[in-house]
Amino acid sequence: MTTPIETLEFQSEARQLLQLMIHSIYSNKDTFLRELVSNASDALDKLRLESYRDKDLGADTSDLHITIEADPAERTLTVRDNGIGMTRDEVVALIGTIAKSGTADFLTKLKEAKDAAASQDLIGQFGVGFYASFMVADKVTLVTRRAGTAEGVRWESTGEGTYTIQAVEDAPQGTAVTLHLKPEDTEDHLYDYTAPAKIREIVKRYSDFITWPIRMKGEGDEVETVNSMKALWARSSSEVTEDEYHEFYKHVSHDWQDPLETIRLQAEGTFEYQALLFLPSHAPMDLFLRERKRGVQLYVKRVFIMDDCESLVPEYLRFVKGVVDAQDLSLNVSREILQQDRQIQLIRRRLVKKVLSTVKTMMTADAEKYATFWREFGRAVKEGLLDDFENREAILEISSFASTHDAEKPTSLGDYVSRMKEGQEHIYYMTGESRSAIENSPHMEAFRAKGYEVLVLTDPIDEMWVDAVPGFDGKQFQSIAKGQVDLESEEDKKATEVAREQQKKDFEGLLTWMGTALGETVKEVRLSSRLTTSPACIVGDTHDLTPTLEKMYRAMGQELPPIKRILELNPEHGLVTGLREAYAARPDDEGLAETAELLYGMALLAEGGELADPSRFIKLVAGRLEKTL
Repeated sequence: MTTPIETLEFQSEARQLLQLMIHSIYSNKDTFLRELVSNASDALDKLRLESYRDKDLGADTSDLHITIEADPAERTLTVRDNGIGMTRDEVVALIGTIAKSGTADFLTKLKEAKDAAASQDLIGQFGVGFYASFMVADKVTLVTRRAGTAEGVRWESTGEGTYTIQAVEDAPQGTAVTLHLKPEDTEDHLYDYTAPAKIREIVKRYSDFITWPIRMKGEGDEVETVNSMKALWARSSSEVTEDEYHEFYKHVSHDWQDPLETIRLQAEGTFEYQALLFLPSHAPMDLFLRERKRGVQLYVKRVFIMDDCESLVPEYLRFVKGVVDAQDLSLNVSREILQQDRQIQLIRRRLVKKVLSTVKTMMTADAEKYATFWREFGRAVKEGLLDDFENREAILEISSFASTHDAEKPTSLGDYVSRMKEGQEHIYYMTGESRSAIENSPHMEAFRAKGYEVLVLTDPIDEMWVDAVPGFDGKQFQSIAKGQVDLESEEDKKATEVAREQQKKDFEGLLTWMGTALGETVKEVRLSSRLTTSPACIVGDTHDLTPTLEKMYRAMGQELPPIKRILELNPEHGLVTGLREAYAARPDDEGLAETAELLYGMALLAEGGELADPSRFIKLVAGRLEKTL
């Protein structure tokens, strides 16, 4: 009995992506085979794991392998595995759609890419390996049956927007992908992918390390294994080339770019394990999305256990890719057990320290490579300052920050400390939404005038860690927008002591009156030592939340009590001295209260804050301007 054939449409983004693939968005078309072999390898990994967990699965695992079959007469190439296979619903979900966040943005950027290399880089940020088949094929046929089920599925498409799907009764366990190849066109980098020599070349270059045998017919129709199946992490580093490392990275990460750095680690003794880790050269688009996956692959005695093993790397190193092969864990280990496993915790600690020390070495040995790493992953790494207390100092050592020392080049904290002025006790910083907002802030005036370097912190995470981290190298962090600022030396203080005491007396009445007049909005009004040209600024108490952090918490639905801040006045500014004289002459003048309100509003706007009542502020300003005409 013939089963009905159903015709379905690709998801719109998948359809667009197929068209881009078909029209050769990048030149290295050989990589289609790497992607198909990689998918087959994953399917074999999953079947072996599933068979360990489910003894009643009823799947044959006696000879797990990948087969490549070429038919020059029919111009077809088939990549076959006897792995986990797929159900009908899985085929539709995994191939008919692209269930990845940001796909539309990806397609837009892909169309805007100026050259093939840029396109290739973008592809690497999404799991679209199967679609690469359409670069070399006019039609793709997939036949699959999930292990433990009776019915198979046949999927077929020419990549023109629709695909057919049909139930089949005699499908073997696993998946077979058959490509109906386009005509050979070497000018367009389309080679004869039915030629055994070409297939061997591609497998050797991209998939030699696959732990499953990749078989194909050789001369005399004898079946040969064409890959070495040697796990890279188990081989001596002297035996592995850089190209092999790079291809292995692409296999485990599904990235199309080479990694930025390769990290090897081996522990022997009572607890043995090997690790082969990679730092990517670019951040994935989902680095800061909640649904992202993180972690490295876990093997036990070279048996694949799980992808994305979160227990092996902390959240702030979620971009690290690679493999950990432990010798003494159970093959039936679960994610829940891993969270409590002492050996896993020891591996995790060692991996973290190794990654951080690698980055530290990179800072001095290859500044350009480090700059790339920090630009791509610095925001994520700084998250570790909030919860990884054991490695906090190491994270601070590899961190870089924008500063007033150099408008273009960020600085390490070590370099900042080396440039500190004699007698300077604090590492000064200011947080804000942008560099320009911070540099133009009134809080910067005295620091700029006296030549003190200030860290310019604009990442949202900066608002949080600066309050959690006490200091670096014995120097405390100090916000220039919080607490009292004291930049005078002891000699300067003695020289100006009499003048400052007189100043306090002269302004005492004004400060008390303004504190009362603005009592609804400010905690205190006091004289400032941080202003040189602005009349006033607003500062927080030492342990208060910053306005940005307060806004973040409220946006997350957290109830907070109102936080009043401090208004500081510049005693040298004409507006402030004029207000003092006016108050001394006519303390009952109602217009003075409006002047105090305007002074506060200007200070709030100068730091990028929001007025509680903008229309009233505009009305007061308009009224004052009218009187000057």
